[in-house]
Formats: sequence, C-alpha cells, structure tokens
Amino acid sequence: MAQVGFGGSCYWCMEAVFRSIRGVSLARSVWFTATSAPEPSEGVNVTFDEDVVDFQTLIHIHLSTHSCTEEHALREKYRSAVYVYDSTQAVVASESLQRLQALFPQPIVTQVLEIESFLTADASIQDYYYSDPGKPFCCQRITPKLRILLHEFAAYVDPDRQAVIESQDSGCND
Repeated sequence: MAQVGFGGSCYWCMEAVFRSIRGVSLARSVWFTATSAPEPSEGVNVTFDEDVVDFQTLIHIHLSTHSCTEEHALREKYRSAVYVYDSTQAVVASESLQRLQALFPQPIVTQVLEIESFLTADASIQDYYYSDPGKPFCCQRITPKLRILLHEFAAYVDPDRQAVIESQDSGCND
C-alpha cells in the first residue's frame, strides 16, 4: 500500500472523494504541514493500492474535484497541494501536474509539497459524508464534487459508494 496527501478544499470534501474510489483503503481528514509551507492546512491523507488505482489517476481526480486553478483568500487554510512522502512521488506528481495542465484553461495552482507532519482531525468528524450524506453541508458542498467524480471517473468509483452518491440525487435539493 502507498500513501500520499492531498489538499485543496475542505477535508470533508476531499475525504468523501477519496473514500469513494476503489483501491483506497483509508482517507483521513488531517492538518498538513510541509517543509516549504509550515502553516497547517486542511487535507486528506490517502492510503491506496497501486494495483487498483495509480497515483497519477488520484492526482487527476484531485484536480478535477476542487478549484485547482483558483487563488482565493482561503488558500492558506485550503492549500491546493499534492503532499508527497518522498522524492519519487514528488517527480511523479510534478510530471502529472505538467501533463494535466492541458486539460485546464487556467494555470493550475496546485503545489507539490513534501510532508513535514500531519495531525489527524478529531475522530468524531472522520467519514463525515458517509456517516450522514443528507446533512445540508454534504448536499451543498460535497455531493456536487461526488457527482463530478461519478461523471468523469465512474470506472474508479466503488459500487457501494456509488449507490450512496446516486441516492443523494433525490435526497439533496440543489
């Protein structure tokens, strides 16, 4: 199993996206610090099986499910990043970002950052979406990202998670 981190939007959103993917065995909401960005930022630490879903696909999913080209006032708290554990991951992530830039009309602001440390968010807020997908925040913020996931990456979505996401089409009022 491999590990990597992602940041870009609230950790509940990212956690739901990555928990929905086949081959991801764990997605935890965390606060990351990086060697070149010491201020903590929300993210998700992902453990995955590279034989089921590869690192480049996870990066593509990440870019497609958050505002990877947008600078905004909350970027410090919601840093757009791929948090890597080693130099090999850093090279793959950098090359992937360069290759995927062609899919986005604006420049990607996502950074590749080496993980210095992370602090796992409180256990009571882990698995936020799947513990109650009908909550207003889930309907307003998370379900739309999961619809993108289903539309663009359906082959990678776990069937059990897909059923939950699809059930929200009638359970959430857009």
